[in-house]
Amino acid sequence: MATPSIHFDISERKVLLRLFDILFVLAVLYVVGTIFDFDYFSINEENWTWVLVLILYISIFGTVFELYDLQKSSKLEVVTSNIVLTVSTTVLFYFLTPFFTPFLPDNRLQILYFYFSILFALLLWRYLYLTFVASPRFYKKVLLIGEISNIETIINAFKEADPNYKIMGFINCEPVKPESLRFLGIPEYNPNEIHKIIQEFDIREIVVASYNSENITPDIYHHLMNLLETGFPIKEYTQVYEEMTHRVPVQFVGKDFYKYFPFSRSNQNKLYLFFRRLSDIVTALIGLLLGSVFVPFILLGNLIGNKGPLFYVQDRIGKNGEVFRMIKFRTMIRNAEQKGAVWATKDDSRITLFGKFLRNTRLDEFPQFLNILKGEMSLIGPRPERPHFVRELSQLLPFYETRHIIKPGLTGWAQVKTRYGASVDDSLLKLQYDLYYIKHRSYLLDINILIKTISTVIFFRGQ
Repeated sequence: MATPSIHFDISERKVLLRLFDILFVLAVLYVVGTIFDFDYFSINEENWTWVLVLILYISIFGTVFELYDLQKSSKLEVVTSNIVLTVSTTVLFYFLTPFFTPFLPDNRLQILYFYFSILFALLLWRYLYLTFVASPRFYKKVLLIGEISNIETIINAFKEADPNYKIMGFINCEPVKPESLRFLGIPEYNPNEIHKIIQEFDIREIVVASYNSENITPDIYHHLMNLLETGFPIKEYTQVYEEMTHRVPVQFVGKDFYKYFPFSRSNQNKLYLFFRRLSDIVTALIGLLLGSVFVPFILLGNLIGNKGPLFYVQDRIGKNGEVFRMIKFRTMIRNAEQKGAVWATKDDSRITLFGKFLRNTRLDEFPQFLNILKGEMSLIGPRPERPHFVRELSQLLPFYETRHIIKPGLTGWAQVKTRYGASVDDSLLKLQYDLYYIKHRSYLLDINILIKTISTVIFFRGQ
């Protein structure tokens, strides 16, 4: 066995980022308050609410502006701009809530001290994070065992999910093996070399990615059993895939599909469903009230830019496969589908100039609060699809109909995690996220989706 090395898993690095963001900010503010003539923000027992509100704002706006996205946090130029957005918004909200925070100081220089102290603290910590924690010394080195046919998808999925997760090599377990090859610089090894590879490359984990378990030869099985008995981590690919990407890899699920779908108890929990429905009603009423403020402006824009009906009503598939009429503000030209239903794309020529504005600002979605109020939709859930595409995708994608065991949503896990769905491949990706939500549905995941929805709107994603 190799000597244990340090590696931070995805969840550990996210906790590390959040924890040290707060610690560095409080430490710098304390030092600035001690050295300089800075008394706007002081850390003591009497002012504990000031600290608590600051921590809350940093955590919320850090999430909104993607400070805890590991891919973005590994790039200095990206994380720097996100830090500036987070600090600016945090300080603004902190000044605007004097009931919970200190009143604005008479000396405006105090405001600059406060702003630049937080900015410096976050920039310093994130530079240290990139220099030390996100460096090769903390990479998790992995050996992959599986079929060549799956290798490209697997490597790309791991690479996109976690830049610190490095596949050092793979062992082909197919009965008929082609010549030894390298894929993306990753060499193939013989099963008899497993122990040697572990020692030589300091492998910390083996991932078995075989679609057919019968392909695991007795020789490979014997080596894996010996390693398992010594406590060496051996994981199944779909398990690692789901943990890292937060989606269910339906394309690798076979006849033993029931192993992969122990759906969340929240789907049948009466208390959870009651509060979900209550929050849906309250949110729909607030949304309709806010939306009514924009209606005169949207009506005027529609008369000038769209020249036609204000609303667009379309059949969609809801819970248990029932059809309902979903309502939106119209964003396309009239008779946009004279030749039949087609995928809507990001830069669809059928979308009017004003319609593009409605889509980018999400104002076109406001009428769907009526569908939520009627109980046809929920605030959070898989986006409802049209019957034509449901029939088509159900024939192509395994478990597609499973999306309909809960109500469709105005926003959802797929909407905040992936791009606009304009093809079968995009629909597969969205399905993986939708099934993950159904499998792990909870209050915390719902809150996470709501916060990420704000980020999605701000950065104009998912259009």
